[in-house]
Amino acid sequence: MDGMIFAAKQNRTIPKEDKIFGISNRAKAMIAKEGKDKVVNATIGALLDDNGELIVLSSVAEVFQSLTPKEFAEYAPISGVPAFREAALKDAFGDFKPQSYTAAVAAPGGIGALRNAIANYSERGNKILVADWYWAPYNTIAQELGRGTETFAFFSDERKFNVADFEQKVEALLAAQDRLVIILNTPAHNPTGYSLTDEDWQGVAAVLKKHTAGKKVALVVDIAYIEFSGHDHDSRNFFPILETLPETVLPLISHSFSKTFTLYGMRCGALICMAKTPEIAEEFRQVCEFSSRASWSNCARAPQMIVAKIYADPALKARVDEEREGFRAMLLRRGKAFETAAQAAGLEIVPFDAGFFVSIPCANSDAVSAELEKEGIFLVPLAKGVRVSVASIPEVVCAAIPAKIKAALDRIEGR
Repeated sequence: MDGMIFAAKQNRTIPKEDKIFGISNRAKAMIAKEGKDKVVNATIGALLDDNGELIVLSSVAEVFQSLTPKEFAEYAPISGVPAFREAALKDAFGDFKPQSYTAAVAAPGGIGALRNAIANYSERGNKILVADWYWAPYNTIAQELGRGTETFAFFSDERKFNVADFEQKVEALLAAQDRLVIILNTPAHNPTGYSLTDEDWQGVAAVLKKHTAGKKVALVVDIAYIEFSGHDHDSRNFFPILETLPETVLPLISHSFSKTFTLYGMRCGALICMAKTPEIAEEFRQVCEFSSRASWSNCARAPQMIVAKIYADPALKARVDEEREGFRAMLLRRGKAFETAAQAAGLEIVPFDAGFFVSIPCANSDAVSAELEKEGIFLVPLAKGVRVSVASIPEVVCAAIPAKIKAALDRIEGR
């Protein structure tokens, strides 16, 4: 929509429809016309079983059904129900015990948490630093708030985290602006499935210690997929490293209960700070409440109560963990099936560890995606390639489609 009719453009690039949901809607239309067995809908980041049905943790569903009208209908406080905020901290940190001053503010999903981070820790006209393989709404939020995005090369030629390019972009941006918001989505990164290693995190910390003097940097770690990435301790190894960062860096954690508790449509998340002083933590709460009031105001109470009740009952929490572990293993089997089949087909994929997605690098992602749609295979085209949601397709399909993707790439790009 380059030419607005009545609405103000405000330096935004507004598409006719959201790319991911638009492609998914085309897939659903083909399913309705041709039948489910003729279509592979690998677009949306939601857990589906092998029959294509949405997975909701049964333990979570039981708690939802037990809520009283007051528990789900009453306004929640702007910053969130107190028991939910306490649960959010426990859920994010797991066994790690922060020494920093922490606070949590409720948000409608991880995207709301990210919006509050960008709104309050950057200035209009600033650029936000993200990897060149990134979730498109990062840029959408930045545009909506009068910011821009800058990318760094996520992977080096050796297929490792590119700390050198990360350092170059951090240094360049801090030479041009006094504030910087950096978003790192890990573990189980969307769209690649890569998780930063301890060595990667030490590299990130070294860069921030070296280049942030006299500046203010918010390091936002988007942990939307943390519960589907690995075991509790391994997936949270980076938290102690965050506490070694200088006073010029404020670590912020964007957490999504929509993903981890299969509450997709209920939109439940939190932004969490790890502050050096109680004053910074209190300021965090105040500015996030202000921004929340100016947008969604109060988040839905029902999902907050679900999470709070689960954390109040150790036996129930154990059931949730057990169920989720089964689905984490299912996701890993699907991802590894795709990876093995891709290798056999000669299809390059970017480094994958765990999570909902696998990605294939290519130069003409829109054309490749359109070509595959002719065969009933619906993927998401990105700036650097195409994304496959292994969360939404069975293991047998994960093993079958790499050869078809490789054939489409060969036809479009002449490989």
